Amino acid sequence: MKLQLHIEQDEAGYFVVAVPALPGCLSQGKTKEEAIKNVHEAIEGWLEVMSSKSEYSRGELIEVTV
Repeated sequence: MKLQLHIEQDEAGYFVVAVPALPGCLSQGKTKEEAIKNVHEAIEGWLEVMSSKSEYSRGELIEVTV
């Protein structure tokens, strides 16, 4: 899976990383490299939580293009 990251440095000097495709998934680090390493863990956690919430009934799932 490939995801785009949005990285910016905050006023305290920390690098904050957000994953736009995964709402609420973000992390930080003292360096850009540390922040990117940390966001990997955040992504794994986000995906784990969301997969546990995706218990669908036996209804029909369809895909649409907008």
